[in-house]
Amino acid sequence: MSAPAAPAGATGAGIVPGVSAGPSASAARPALTPVFLRIKLSLLRNGLKGSSKRKAAYFSTLAFALVVGSFMTLGLGLLHGNAHAGTVVVLLAGILALGWAFMPLFFPAGDETMDPSRLVMLPLRPRPLVRALLATSLVGIGPLFTLCLAVGSVIAVARGAAGAVAAVVAVPLLLLGCVTLARAVATANVRLLTSRKGRDLALLSGLVIAVGAQLANFASQSLFQAGGVTALEPVEAVVRWLPPATAVGMVDSVGEGAYGRAAAQLVLSVAAVAALLWSWERSLTKLMVTPDGSTIAASGPVKNRGGAGGGFWSLMPGGRTGASMQRTLRYAVRDPKTKSAFVTALAIGVIVPVFNALQGTGSVYLGSFGAGMLGVQMYNQFGQDTSAFWMVAQTISSTRDAYVELRARAAALALVILPYTVLVTAVTAALVDDWQAFPAGVGVALALVGSMLCTGALASARFPYSIPTDGAFKNVAPGQGGLAWGGIAAGMLTSALVSAPVIALAIWLNMAEHRDVSWIVLPVGVAWGWLAAWAGLRLAAPTVARKLPEILSAVSKG
Repeated sequence: MSAPAAPAGATGAGIVPGVSAGPSASAARPALTPVFLRIKLSLLRNGLKGSSKRKAAYFSTLAFALVVGSFMTLGLGLLHGNAHAGTVVVLLAGILALGWAFMPLFFPAGDETMDPSRLVMLPLRPRPLVRALLATSLVGIGPLFTLCLAVGSVIAVARGAAGAVAAVVAVPLLLLGCVTLARAVATANVRLLTSRKGRDLALLSGLVIAVGAQLANFASQSLFQAGGVTALEPVEAVVRWLPPATAVGMVDSVGEGAYGRAAAQLVLSVAAVAALLWSWERSLTKLMVTPDGSTIAASGPVKNRGGAGGGFWSLMPGGRTGASMQRTLRYAVRDPKTKSAFVTALAIGVIVPVFNALQGTGSVYLGSFGAGMLGVQMYNQFGQDTSAFWMVAQTISSTRDAYVELRARAAALALVILPYTVLVTAVTAALVDDWQAFPAGVGVALALVGSMLCTGALASARFPYSIPTDGAFKNVAPGQGGLAWGGIAAGMLTSALVSAPVIALAIWLNMAEHRDVSWIVLPVGVAWGWLAAWAGLRLAAPTVARKLPEILSAVSKG
């Protein structure tokens, strides 16, 4: 007997296993892909409602991506006819695919449709679900930017009518290859990344990827120093046979008249997309039908770990300040997302100055890079509390309460940043053998730290956003991505302007051959950083006290 027709309001429900559906049910049931597209657009639209700042941040991010993408397309197009155009665009396609494979796991994601584990209770078939999720993945700023790069890449290497036809085929192949790769990797890791132990493992993976990116950066610098783009040709000869870069390589091969090689690259590109879709569907099927036991707690008595105020914590000041400092530092130790951000910042902050010093291009002033990486952790201080911020909000009834709360959070970060900055600068000074510039390097770094604490407090008060607790690869709630990146970018630019007088003093002393008195930058930098941090906290506190309900609403959306 046929199953009854699905309700008119059903959102894309598939066929329940074991129940056959008749013609009437198929006619009444809406197609899944349009439903998911409407869901994505609704999530985006609803995320922008009620906040002009979010709208401004989102549309400014969109405009920025369009402008940069357009200039990239134009720049790549100008390479048309250049002897090294094929090398550049093929390697760019490879880097683009690598970014799509890993960025969604460790950086802000787009919306709730990125997490297929939310759909496990719905009677959906994997194949229609893959089509629907693929369609939603093609809607967004990331795919638009990728499309711009893909168009510019094929313009750079397309020659003749045959090259134009190959270019028309290559653009969707490259875009589909990147997006499908991202979704297949994310779905295969969603069980791991949403478990408690998995999030801790993701911390290590993110660190490995961050370190690997820096290693690749320095390796590429060495290659260019060795022989420019020509030195990359052996690498490009390998990458052009690795999908989805094979799509761009196919266009280049057609332009050179190597039709046999182009046909092989086309087959590889299509086969890679098909294999990724099959792998994605297989992972999705396993996710939808396999119970998750990764978060089941082991049985056994809970050990008494002692009081919260013992050991290191006994060194904290009393009252609200000490409690807030403890909470901030415990987040850095226990919360997987906060821990990941801290560990990555600590690692990259050491790698960049040390590797530059080892390459002979280092400077004591690169110690400021690590200070800047950690200073970013001051941004969105209330968002890291997630929905638990309402408990903190209950204790803020005046500007004084808001000031003490912000001051304690800044002090907790300073407890980590200050010794770390001095240590990294000292290591860099030892490697470049420039101890005379060490005081000035520390002074500039501490001025930058104070400036970032200043702008971070203001950004936390004016541009708060939610950090979802579910999904290790989602760090911003739907519709708030532009707000997050816009606030951080504006804050970092403002920090550079705030600390500019100290930076200018260090530059002037160095250029005027007054290095023997450059130590004066240290006390000036300490005083300037302290003053900037104090001013920022004072300016942000009234805003926090006045807009507390709005902040609570913004950080609780995840």
